[in-house]
Amino acid sequence: MTTIHFDDLIGTTASLTHTVTPEQSAKAWGNGLDVLATPVLLWLSEIAAMKVIEDRINDPAMSVGLAHDSAHLAPTPTGETVTVTATLTAVDKRRLTFDVEARDNHAAVLRGTHTRAVVDRHSFTEKLAART
Repeated sequence: MTTIHFDDLIGTTASLTHTVTPEQSAKAWGNGLDVLATPVLLWLSEIAAMKVIEDRINDPAMSVGLAHDSAHLAPTPTGETVTVTATLTAVDKRRLTFDVEARDNHAAVLRGTHTRAVVDRHSFTEKLAART
């Protein structure tokens, strides 16, 4: 895999706006509340992070999520809109760290960090095949 450089992207931000559907509610995940489920909010923060680097990632490279260190601060009711923003803050070889924040119409609902790694798609799928 060709080395991809991301240092010049430090400070780059990407956002996405998303309306919470019933399928993404905590109720659909089994806890009975019509609010955005935490796993979905984390997933949205991953998508925002991927948007920051999407123009640099080409086959055979891909990025994979490694870690989340985020706090879900407040509930967002089903039907409301949430805006998720990721900012690339650090690059350590193939490991990328992003600050993530999500806000609904009332306040911040998530703050934290998300870490991704850039890997070779073919190697990754070979490892996956060996496990299945």
